[in-house]
Amino acid sequence: MATIVAEKLSHLFINVQHLWKVPRLLENAIPSPSCTVGVSDVPRLFRKPYIHTGYRPLNRTWRYYFLSLFQQHNEVVNVWTHLVAAVILLVRFWRLSQTVDFFSDLHTQPLFVIAVSSVVYSTFSTLAHLLQAKSEFWHYAFFFLDYVGVATYQYSSALVHFYYAIEPEWHARVVSFYMPGAILLAWLSCAGSCYAKYRCPQLSSLQGRLCQEMPSAVAYALDISPVVYRIYASSGLADPAVLYHKCHVLFFLIGAFFFTYPYPEKWFPGKCHFVGQGHQIFHVFLLLCTLTQVEAVLLDYEMRRSIYTRLHGNLAPVFSALCLFVVASCSFTALYMITKVKRKLDHKDE
Repeated sequence: MATIVAEKLSHLFINVQHLWKVPRLLENAIPSPSCTVGVSDVPRLFRKPYIHTGYRPLNRTWRYYFLSLFQQHNEVVNVWTHLVAAVILLVRFWRLSQTVDFFSDLHTQPLFVIAVSSVVYSTFSTLAHLLQAKSEFWHYAFFFLDYVGVATYQYSSALVHFYYAIEPEWHARVVSFYMPGAILLAWLSCAGSCYAKYRCPQLSSLQGRLCQEMPSAVAYALDISPVVYRIYASSGLADPAVLYHKCHVLFFLIGAFFFTYPYPEKWFPGKCHFVGQGHQIFHVFLLLCTLTQVEAVLLDYEMRRSIYTRLHGNLAPVFSALCLFVVASCSFTALYMITKVKRKLDHKDE
């Protein structure tokens, strides 16, 4: 017995010795915070207004950029906010799949679309902010991928608002153009964002905003209209989903402000290199917007079945399939813009 105990203690001692090596291995594997560089050491394409340091150097290994997930730099908060969002949404919809039959119930298909697209856009945004510093080409490529994810999520939001949240009166007014408009504006948002990124910094600030933000603003006005009418129509009524709808509208509008204007770093230039940037605040409110929107849609799916089955009949597969059309259109647009970027960079190197 003593021999057995001694052997187990010796194995335990060996395992503890291995554990002592883990911090050193991690220290060697993870890039040091001192690896970041100043704004003058990166091309203009990578520079952020009022952010003077915390940039990752270009042309390192892919391993370096993946491991920079655990490094202090000026993109790490943007990476983690969307990474956390993707994990939360994935867990939420996995649990939902235990109670909702996504295969045999046609009316769950729009719900499945928003589930997939919300996880996809969060993941694409995570990859864009994590890996875009690899080179100028990959900066363009990953953000084009991000725009495809955002456009897909934009269409899926329009779909679930139209399918589950809409009131019959508003449905009668917009049914002839709502879904075609949602498809067109989702594509325009992606194309405009890709073009603005491609032309940067040749475009002025105003032109860039018109290309990127105007299609998205018009798309949001259309996509959210069923929810706004629903909030108006349900005034004074006990509707638990409406509170979530109000919250996700409010969170989106706050996030949109911080996406458009570089605050608070403009107020405190040189003080928000790692934490406190407007885009980081935008990410936080976008996460809150998505989570509250999902809860609102789930309540509508559960409580308004008699309304949406009467309004839409068997159209759920058609609406869901159109999401694939949006993905294909935006993907081809992004690929086309990538070829233009490749030619632009090749010409620049000559």
